[in-house]
Amino acid sequence: MPERREDEADRTDRPGGATGAPNGHGTDDALPTVREILALDAVAAGVPEVLVGDAALDARVRWVHVSDSAGVARLLDGGELLLSTGSGWPTEPDELRSFIAGLVEVGVSGLVLELGAHYRYVPAVVHRAAAEHGLALAALHREVKFVGLTQAVHRRIISEQNAALHARDEVRERFTALALRGAPPDYIVQQLAQTLSAPVLLENLAHEVVAADLPPEAEEEVLAGWQLRSRDAHRRSARGAAGARGSDDWLIVPVEARGIRWGHLIALPGPAHPAGRTSVLEQGAIALALGRLADGDDDAWGRIGRQRLVEHLLGGRFAAPGGAVARLEAAGLPVRGADLYGVVLTGRGADGDADAAARGLGGRALDGRPVGAGATASARVLLVSLPGGTRFDDDAARGFAGRLATRAEGAPTDASGVVLSIGASAGDLDGLLVSVQEALDLSRTPVPRGTRGPVVRRSQDRPLVRLVTALRDDHRLQELGERMLAPLIEHDLARGGDLLDVLAAMLAHPGNRTAAAQASHLSRSVFYQRLALIGDLLGADLDDGETLTALHLALLVRRSGVR
Repeated sequence: MPERREDEADRTDRPGGATGAPNGHGTDDALPTVREILALDAVAAGVPEVLVGDAALDARVRWVHVSDSAGVARLLDGGELLLSTGSGWPTEPDELRSFIAGLVEVGVSGLVLELGAHYRYVPAVVHRAAAEHGLALAALHREVKFVGLTQAVHRRIISEQNAALHARDEVRERFTALALRGAPPDYIVQQLAQTLSAPVLLENLAHEVVAADLPPEAEEEVLAGWQLRSRDAHRRSARGAAGARGSDDWLIVPVEARGIRWGHLIALPGPAHPAGRTSVLEQGAIALALGRLADGDDDAWGRIGRQRLVEHLLGGRFAAPGGAVARLEAAGLPVRGADLYGVVLTGRGADGDADAAARGLGGRALDGRPVGAGATASARVLLVSLPGGTRFDDDAARGFAGRLATRAEGAPTDASGVVLSIGASAGDLDGLLVSVQEALDLSRTPVPRGTRGPVVRRSQDRPLVRLVTALRDDHRLQELGERMLAPLIEHDLARGGDLLDVLAAMLAHPGNRTAAAQASHLSRSVFYQRLALIGDLLGADLDDGETLTALHLALLVRRSGVR
């Protein structure tokens, strides 16, 4: 559910953004660091010596200020590199210590002291105070023209800021166009990842991954234990422990508009971008927020994200099982220690929220569509995860179908047309994939006419379906099936006939030709004529049990399609 934000004091600000630095000055990738400035030729002429460095040298420099005044702190606004000869500094150690603390308090990025004019060496108290506060400190051993130095630095800052403005305009135009075209969230996330050359994820407020663009080989490492890691990153961000960044140097930006927050965009570490990594992520967040406003209350994020995940899984588009398991669990579907089922929904009336229906059993579900040849367009493929030992018998399955036949506003609809095809229970990803395939194969077998729903069918009750699922990739079985049915296939293709459907109806109602004729929507006389033609074309006795079994197997293989 989206979250409405009313009180600014309760706001969870993105890490590294405008609220993470003193005086509200956020980090900007387009600004040079103290380290980069000390490497400029104009500074190198003064033979700089770094006294306090390491992480302090990575502070961004917004401007260069020259002053020897002891009260310079009140003139600064944060982000400046202060150049000084120290001629007006206090002389008492305690006052010098307070002077350095005042510079740190206003957010100065670094201090450069020119030796010779007033100091022959940096006072020890200044050195200790800067080290204690993590303030970058450098000494110039030769006299330089401060005006030349400031010109060189400001030229660098202005040049890079101009480049940043152009880059931001390009990024803004790109993501505004995506928003206006109604690009889906997974595509926007993909574009962000390409722009930043770094992994990007979109999560909802429950810290479940809705969309992600990751290198396949990194999926398991990045997504393992995602919810715990994400919650920890948000806590660090809220406490300001990492400025505007989360744990592991994550960059987090909220996706919100009109006081409503739907989730967060997260960029993992990557190279700097001319527009600033935060600015790029913010433009993506704006595009996503505009899309959510256009969708209204429709949870398009979750629906599209779950469908894409199921499609990728069924299509085998994952590098390793570990990565696939991590992605499923990051999306909110427990895999380890759960009872897993592949479920296929067909028929009319079951268009409700599958995840909400599964929650009624204490579990979770992902909803998608079948992929590949032979897939039924109207079918819904569900990956259902229930706590270990949860009862999922026919009564529980019918209750599940009933919840699926409930509209969002809570009004029930007719579930009599719902057909649930359920694969065998599984305990791992491989078993789940087999269970889904069993359910898909089972869903393609016709339901006896007149059966009142919701209908629950299980692959464990259809041993021939399970056999086909297990052997479906054996080319010899496929070749045998095609050879047996070839006369019927060619007849139907040439004449637009229905012999395969008639054969399927007969096999679905063994020993009851009247029910088979009704299922075929044919009169008994026409149905018997079709059976006689099938027998003649195949040169087979349709009353022979072994022949019927072989034909049933061949038909199941044909209708199971390609995985």
